[in-house]
Amino acid sequence: MAELRTEEEQLEALKRWWKENGVSLIAGVAIAAAGVVGWNAWQSYQENQASAASARYQYLINLTAGSELDAASLAEARELVVEITDNHGKTLYADLARLIDARLAVADEDLSGARAALEAVIEASNRDYVKGLARLRLARLQVAQGDAEAALSTLGAGVPEALAAQRAEVRGDAYHALGREGDAGEAWREALDLAEARDQPLYGVQLKLDNLGLGVDS
Repeated sequence: MAELRTEEEQLEALKRWWKENGVSLIAGVAIAAAGVVGWNAWQSYQENQASAASARYQYLINLTAGSELDAASLAEARELVVEITDNHGKTLYADLARLIDARLAVADEDLSGARAALEAVIEASNRDYVKGLARLRLARLQVAQGDAEAALSTLGAGVPEALAAQRAEVRGDAYHALGREGDAGEAWREALDLAEARDQPLYGVQLKLDNLGLGVDS
């Protein structure tokens, strides 16, 4: 009987505990379940967004793969860049789309648009390599526009070591534009040395040195 009484007392205690805590327990379980469902929904949404961004970017690649684009294809491609950057602005696809847009803008003789696209990558991306690549291309554009001092400043703002050979080449281009032929030759030689050390092909730099009369034996 003592054991039965103990069991009955435990049952009564359990009933009292459930009466006092059951509602909050159910609510807690419901909230936890909702959290799991919400997290799974968020993960699914993110995956769908990534898939959509990838598909649109691949279409952009296919659209711009030719050596020359007609006016309609060029306009469509640039509109597609806007779509990708508006809908997927924090993704790598948006960064790469802006880099493509800069190239398209140059082809469209829209140099201010090209500059804006590259500056947008530098401003928005959190990927050092992509930011460095944008700075490298911006510096090339600045040299072409006759703003070699700005190009040197752009290069000095940060280009990763993986692009060191290209950085040295563009620095040489900027020095040459400023009439600093000695500095240009030194930078171009550095570019060739870095490219050789890293087994990275770098075309045209030796010709630039030759045109200065600074060939390999100079």
